[in-house]
Amino acid sequence: MLMDQTCGDFHTNKTLKQAGFRFGDRGTQTSRTIMLSELTELLRAVPAEAERADYASAIIEDNVLGKQTVANRRHTNQNLGELYGLDHKYPVFRVLRRLWDMDEEGHPLLAILCALTRDPLLRLAAASVLKLPQGAELVRAIFLAEMLHSTGARLNPSILDKVARNAGSSLTQSGHLEGRVRKLRRKVQPTFGPAAFALWLGSLEGLAGEQLLNCRWAGILDRSGTEMIELVLQAKQKGLLHALVGGGVVEINTTRMDSFQRK
Repeated sequence: MLMDQTCGDFHTNKTLKQAGFRFGDRGTQTSRTIMLSELTELLRAVPAEAERADYASAIIEDNVLGKQTVANRRHTNQNLGELYGLDHKYPVFRVLRRLWDMDEEGHPLLAILCALTRDPLLRLAAASVLKLPQGAELVRAIFLAEMLHSTGARLNPSILDKVARNAGSSLTQSGHLEGRVRKLRRKVQPTFGPAAFALWLGSLEGLAGEQLLNCRWAGILDRSGTEMIELVLQAKQKGLLHALVGGGVVEINTTRMDSFQRK
């Protein structure tokens, strides 16, 4: 499965942890979705150079998200921090924030890519959704059974049901599903920002060249390796990466996006 944590050394990769990935038995989907509307409002209100405390102050003190109680504001701050970091010490958030301001159309896919790095339960749920063919229905009973198989006994039935509902909503917000009651798989339409983010995430796993075009993160964008090339060239034009594609040669260097990878 595309997002299966057991694939390779994904869950033990120290570079990923240093980049801001979160691992473990639980995740934010037990209580919230990817909160795309809240993230959008927050990043609109807070400047790109802000510190973690500035994001917290905007949410709790200034109430830029319009929450009714202080307790709700605090929970929102915690949940958004879990999902996205909201701190430039995390490379995954630094890259998200840079691309967010460059590619408004790409916001839903940028959000889901970042949330997938931070929420282990969302990664498990996404695996069930991503494998569905276009137009297929996400059957709740099957979805729950697959989640139960992946999580074992660590989540009680009520929590597992909540994770399934929240994850389904998250992947609807990202564009991978559509519909309120019957959720159907749809093919997303990525732009240069999510493509650049996906390649950068793949490079964190040690992948290079053509491997990046077929990495698990590119798969989130519903694009094959050859279909990714046009997006790679668009990202290159925006100055986000270096790429040489042609004559059987594929060279991609994503270090322009963040200094974290530079040795």
